[in-house]
Amino acid sequence: MPPTLLLIRHAQALHNVASDWSLLDPPLSGLGEKQCAELQESLKKEEIANEVDVIVVSAMRRTLQTAKLGLDFLITGKGIKVEPDALWQENADKPCDTGSPISVMASEFPDFDFSAVDPSYPDKTTHLSTNPYAFTRRAILARGQTCLRNLYSRPEKVIAVVSHSGFLRTAVCHRRFFNADYRIFEFDEEAMAESRKNGEGLGGGGEFLLKEWETTEERGGGMGRSEKGVVKVLPTDFPPDEEDE
Repeated sequence: MPPTLLLIRHAQALHNVASDWSLLDPPLSGLGEKQCAELQESLKKEEIANEVDVIVVSAMRRTLQTAKLGLDFLITGKGIKVEPDALWQENADKPCDTGSPISVMASEFPDFDFSAVDPSYPDKTTHLSTNPYAFTRRAILARGQTCLRNLYSRPEKVIAVVSHSGFLRTAVCHRRFFNADYRIFEFDEEAMAESRKNGEGLGGGGEFLLKEWETTEERGGGMGRSEKGVVKVLPTDFPPDEEDE
């Protein structure tokens, strides 16, 4: 049986405060740190959160900090493993959405194991036609499907993921997330079977699709701070692919 997913957006970071996209891989703001404390208190009351078997986190600074501060009751309290993963990074290639070298992150977060992070990280701007992290519609949607396929086949029953609003919305679950808010999903087997029947997805093998739990859908995220409803991918979410220019 595929796992239940607890998808979490990072808390407020400095670039969110100043709308300064030139900040390289910015850290959380003071408010962001407070939001992590609120996130943790909310998750402690969420039965499914206490059943998390593994935490997957974007290898960027603000997501790593959110995992460390907001999920400490799982990491320190229960010894749940944290897996930094380049696939869950943000979409754009602005400095604020570009990661730091893994050697830097490993020194800042010595309790996390970065050995499995793609060694090409954080490059997003070279070899755009083959770079899985390129800021193109094709690469981002493919990356989202890779993320979901990887989780679908894992043995854990509940997986927490700490990622970014843009990537979660456009490539993973088509929902908006406020800072440090979370939503709970399961794989939509019925919709996935229909997708396979219609020959959709890469190679016609069908798409990996999610269905949100009513508990977080109805209240606008677990914290009740996120916009309700499904949000479709917009043409303005991505730059034109090279072949479309």
